[in-house]
Amino acid sequence: MSAPETAGGAGSPLRAVIETIVRALVDQPDAVTVTESVRRGVSVLELRTAPGDMGKIIGRQGRTATALRTLLAVTAERHGTRAQLDIKD
Repeated sequence: MSAPETAGGAGSPLRAVIETIVRALVDQPDAVTVTESVRRGVSVLELRTAPGDMGKIIGRQGRTATALRTLLAVTAERHGTRAQLDIKD
């Protein structure tokens, strides 16, 4: 998984988990993109949404973002790897 993957291609289970959950939360699911790359042995997922949906992803006091990061960490652990979620504006 050394090459970055885009939202249109077949993705990893990590990317699938984040995409599925985020698309269910936002008003514009077609605007959701998750790009995956590997840095220093850690899968880094970059999440981008429509500007109006950013608040739904972050949640009150960051609770939704924290929950997404926790789910990603659990999924990564089950697949024997480490992962990090970056939410981009």
